[in-house]
Amino acid sequence: MCDTCGCGQPAEAVTIRRPGETDAAHGHHHQDHHHDGDHAHSHEHGHQHEHAHQHEPASREIAVAEAVLAGNDRQALLNRGWFAGRGVLALNLVSSPGSGKTTLLERTIADLKGELPLAVIEGDQMTTRDAERIEAAGAPAVQVNTGKGCHLDADMVWRACGKLQPAAGSVLMIENVGNLVCPALFDLGEAAKVVIISVTEGDDKPLKYPHMFAAAQLCLVNKLDLLPHVKFDVDACERAARAVNPKLEILRVSATTGEGLDRWYDWVRARRAAAAGA
Repeated sequence: MCDTCGCGQPAEAVTIRRPGETDAAHGHHHQDHHHDGDHAHSHEHGHQHEHAHQHEPASREIAVAEAVLAGNDRQALLNRGWFAGRGVLALNLVSSPGSGKTTLLERTIADLKGELPLAVIEGDQMTTRDAERIEAAGAPAVQVNTGKGCHLDADMVWRACGKLQPAAGSVLMIENVGNLVCPALFDLGEAAKVVIISVTEGDDKPLKYPHMFAAAQLCLVNKLDLLPHVKFDVDACERAARAVNPKLEILRVSATTGEGLDRWYDWVRARRAAAAGA
């Protein structure tokens, strides 16, 4: 898993920056990769050099993967305590790519501006485009570029909070990397995972990717405005999601038209009040 998705890449392969900041400290990256066998190879960057290395047996790889998850859980516990101490409600937004997470955040920021202090951690493999959209919408944002990584982890969130400094009593939205698999495994110290599925996807996706729906506390079925143009059974999707997680709350929304968003905002308000009183 670590070789494939980037979990094993060095911490310096991840960049964390505000929109407009340059990536000066990240100008020289080593490609982090592994090969079968004992041989020399060259890297794909500005210069070449060779070295030989021994590869770890499978049992060692399993131990490393377990250590990664255990280390993540320890940092997530620290994050959770830090959020609780400041009365910050942290929500981890997870979905497939293209579900409309960033549009949902833009609309939420615009509608709740002046009522709730909001800050956003954006996760993508490359570019600061989403963080730029969020700051244009009116909320401070930090972009985490994960390089080869397909998810955020607790340490990335901790480092991003150091740069973002979300205000006490605020709502911190964490837009995870688009992926319905790996983000389910990594606790970020959030109060809740919010899974977003759009009507342009398959209504059987909760059954195909059950771990994410099992880990979430709320499911938003987004892009209702496109229902007349696609084949998507909302009732079937909800039945599938509740088959995986009977306690899952589900709201039908359109981030484009605003349909159903009042209930999403009420959900955030209630959770924020609970976090502030913790």
